[in-house]
Amino acid sequence: MQLASFYKSRENLSVQCLLCPHRCILVPDQYGKCNTRVNRNGELFTESYGILSAISTDPVEKKPLYHFYPGRSILSIGSFGCNLSCDFCQNCEISQIDPHILSHHPFREPEDIVNKALLHQNNIGLAYTYNEPTIYYEYMFKCAVLIKEQQQNNVMVTNGYINEAPLNAILPYMDAFNVDLKSFRNDFYIKRSGATLRPVLNTISRIAKSECHLELTFLIIPDFNDSEKEWNDMINWITGNCGEDTILHVSRYFPRFKLNKPPTPLSTIQRFMDLANERIRYIYPGNTPQLENHTLCPGCGTILIERDLYHATVTGIGDEGQCHQCNLQINGVF
Repeated sequence: MQLASFYKSRENLSVQCLLCPHRCILVPDQYGKCNTRVNRNGELFTESYGILSAISTDPVEKKPLYHFYPGRSILSIGSFGCNLSCDFCQNCEISQIDPHILSHHPFREPEDIVNKALLHQNNIGLAYTYNEPTIYYEYMFKCAVLIKEQQQNNVMVTNGYINEAPLNAILPYMDAFNVDLKSFRNDFYIKRSGATLRPVLNTISRIAKSECHLELTFLIIPDFNDSEKEWNDMINWITGNCGEDTILHVSRYFPRFKLNKPPTPLSTIQRFMDLANERIRYIYPGNTPQLENHTLCPGCGTILIERDLYHATVTGIGDEGQCHQCNLQINGVF
């Protein structure tokens, strides 16, 4: 258990958490929506500090990040809990939890995790993923500082539901983000995720203006966020706020947690990609091995990065990011 970084004290030993837009007000012994932050006698503590659900070395493409050191691996960690309650959650076993399970798992020192990251020759750093990393913010921050001291990279895979102050505090230590944009409708966020859209858009805009590498993921759920009007609105916003060089992953939904709708048809994924390709240069299918996900040069069509599932081979792009054929600068870190 660790004292939380972002909260304020209130009357009668209550506290208000300031980490995410829920801004939970908690009386003593009450947990926040994330089920990991608790008021203990007028102070806010995080019970998930150093409690990990998974530690694994993954291809960086699995985050997914396709334009950030393609072909390399990254040590990935996750904890428990989430500040969203998506009824279609793909990781519900670790995100939608009873807080009492945290005491059943061993504590891992940040130094141990950083040392583990340094053991792998092909490893580029540490990714905070699997569940929402905002939930274990203090632990992530400590690890991120240590990783930067070793001149390695930090990657945050997030739903983007975080307040401005904690985001600004951790941005200098982050090198890349993948933000999950679940819909471009506020009513979707309210009904399906127990949140709101605007804070997520604010997070994406702030990252896009920073020095960090940014990629976005959009999970298409049949009948819920698959209308062309919503897609057009979202694509217009992305190009206006992040640019036409944005890297966008379009993922296929499969039944999970409380939602039992059939999987997204491949034709829907392809239809969205065709629409997005008119305004965004880099569109990739996710959870769809049936569709090609190579990186092509937007200028001349040369294959720059070949992919077979999560295995990537850089074939047509230099270390500085130029296409070997036409010398076009490609967005990314290569």
